[in-house]
Amino acid sequence: MTRLLKGFAPATTLIALLCLLSACAGEPSRAATGDGGSGTNGQAYEAAGGQVGVASWYGGKFHGRTTASGEPYDMHAMTAAHPNLPFGTKVRVTNLENGRSVVLRINDRGPFAKRRIIDVSRHAAEQLGFLKAGLAKVRVEAI
Repeated sequence: MTRLLKGFAPATTLIALLCLLSACAGEPSRAATGDGGSGTNGQAYEAAGGQVGVASWYGGKFHGRTTASGEPYDMHAMTAAHPNLPFGTKVRVTNLENGRSVVLRINDRGPFAKRRIIDVSRHAAEQLGFLKAGLAKVRVEAI
């Protein structure tokens, strides 16, 4: 490598090295992560861009508390907590067990339980048909 860059100014050499290193700094392959390439709680992304995994809901004990976005949590609103989507993002959540679907707004961070990809409000869980079960297999798509 030194021979290739011999005769270049030190700044040019440094820039060339940084460019070479940045080419290697991409996202790891699916095989390297072992998670289907999602990078989120081991859940796989589908080819259509949706994230598939387990949803849970949260309600009463958090009602009125401040969310990560700064607004009060309203268990009767159509909102959700996601680990990394920007606040205000609208997502379509589809219960893969019964086909029901709702549009929610991300206003909080979570879920904090392993293997879950989204926490929805109590009202959203009711609309999706998993209020009693507590958990459901869902697809989450940013819209």
